[in-house]
Amino acid sequence: MKALLPVALVSALCSSVALAHNAGDIFVRGGLATVMPNESSDNVSGTGEFEVDNNTQIGLTLSYMLTDQFGVELLAATPFTHTVSTKGLGDIAEVSHLPPSVMAQYYFGQANSQVRPYVGAGLNYTVFFDEKSEGKLAGKDVDLDNSFGLAAQVGVDVNFAENWFANASLWYMDINTDVHVEGESQSFNTDLDPITFMASVGYTF
Repeated sequence: MKALLPVALVSALCSSVALAHNAGDIFVRGGLATVMPNESSDNVSGTGEFEVDNNTQIGLTLSYMLTDQFGVELLAATPFTHTVSTKGLGDIAEVSHLPPSVMAQYYFGQANSQVRPYVGAGLNYTVFFDEKSEGKLAGKDVDLDNSFGLAAQVGVDVNFAENWFANASLWYMDINTDVHVEGESQSFNTDLDPITFMASVGYTF
């Protein structure tokens, strides 16, 4: 009998905090998002391709459930800032960007399930700004074109209290830009194509 007590308590807890992603619900997620570029580029004046480091910032999503299974989501974040380098030059620039994305989502399971995995696909528009040259390029203007591309995601929501849930998600964004460096006769085509991992807490209204 005692052995069955923990099972009964877990069962009662799960039933009392079933996740409610119902048609018409609005929910927000907030947490930490880490952008991990999977970069490739033209050779930069014989010094190698651009290399871009990871960065973690605050991520925020706003979602609306069109039905019990289908939703739409908007991704926002505080600006991500990356150090750019090449093997031959070392660190040469620091660049900030914002990657707002709009996703159409499909949620698996029932509306009152405690665990709701989901997938999404949509569009990303990345805005680059505050480019600063440094190292061997210090003093030269560096400029990156904004990017428009596809985005995809997988994630899961797990309810832990009334209206509250934990979330983990992975995003892929197709980000392509041309990098312009003062004094260079050509721009350098660069694919960033980052994977973004976000861990967050959400609230359903």
